[in-house]
Amino acid sequence: MSIRLPQNLSPAAARTALDVLSAEIHVEKAASLGRAGEAAGRAMAALLRAAPDDPDRPNLLAEAVDAVYGYFIQRELMGMASHGGVIRELKIPPEVLARLGVRR
Repeated sequence: MSIRLPQNLSPAAARTALDVLSAEIHVEKAASLGRAGEAAGRAMAALLRAAPDDPDRPNLLAEAVDAVYGYFIQRELMGMASHGGVIRELKIPPEVLARLGVRR
């Protein structure tokens, strides 16, 4: 989709309008990444609190996988391809990493 600026804007005003739009897009991308990171953190914390024999653990595992997968995709869309630091910080276990991208 392309955006066409109004024809009555001067070149300087057009640049300013594009700068404002670009800044708003960056702010929204950052906020979206923050929300995805918080969701992944909450899901991982819930999974790590659950006992191995907890009957709700499969649901917690599925929620953690979905949240982490969404967070990783959001990071990659913003040019952050390395997830090693996030994996360590959120203590993402291999059982979650092995299921990334698998749909239930």
